[in-house]
Amino acid sequence: MAPLIRLGISLGIFCLMITWEALSPRRAQHLSRKQRWPVNLGLAAINMIIMRLSVGSLAYLSAIDASERGIGLMNWLAAPDWLSIGVTLLILDFAIYCQHILSHKWPLLWRLHQVHHTDLEFDATTAVRFHPLEILLSMFYKVAWIYLLGANPWAVIAFEIILNGAATFNHSNVYIAPWLDKKLRWLIITPDMHRIHHSPIPYETDSNYGFSISCWDRLCRTYVAEPRQNQTTMAIGLSGFRKNSELGFLSLLRLPFNLRKREE
Repeated sequence: MAPLIRLGISLGIFCLMITWEALSPRRAQHLSRKQRWPVNLGLAAINMIIMRLSVGSLAYLSAIDASERGIGLMNWLAAPDWLSIGVTLLILDFAIYCQHILSHKWPLLWRLHQVHHTDLEFDATTAVRFHPLEILLSMFYKVAWIYLLGANPWAVIAFEIILNGAATFNHSNVYIAPWLDKKLRWLIITPDMHRIHHSPIPYETDSNYGFSISCWDRLCRTYVAEPRQNQTTMAIGLSGFRKNSELGFLSLLRLPFNLRKREE
């Protein structure tokens, strides 16, 4: 039931965001949806199939197992539900923030993560443009944190829903009034904030790593408020991947195994 709940909510948020993009876009896009969406949605489909046939609901099942066996900090402390839920949501979000930084700094992980950054446009489908191996590694990373925390099982489901929804939102090409965007940024990651992370300029790519709440970037000094270029005209994606032939579905699956170094 948990996977169906997550899938239903994720699809609902995705449909909402692509409708918002169509009605009120932030930027004019130079590459058509026909060029990009089959690739991005194709990666999403193969990732769902692989996850379904392999680890499935491993995160939730790990939280159940940790609870039943009394493993992890929250279980050792016999923390009340309200505390274990709050701690689970906050610590898992910080863990994903740290994982994101590591994916940029560690060359082996960057080989996988660069697939996400080769998208030359920025919209809701960019949120699902990940290599299958990165998705699998991310799941095992989360499971390790779930056991360390003794994470609340219901909080794990909530976290997965929030993470997926936030990623879809902050990758969306939607217009939000600048004054409202500035206020929202004190709590959540907005599209204008996260778009800076998809800049080809290294200083900007190595910033704004958060997915859900914005406090980690501010506290860890990885926050950049505005790009060097205007939000509506700034380049998107790694500069070394400007040829359409390099952006096909199969080429992206092979990309981590090429000898290409990190693009600067």
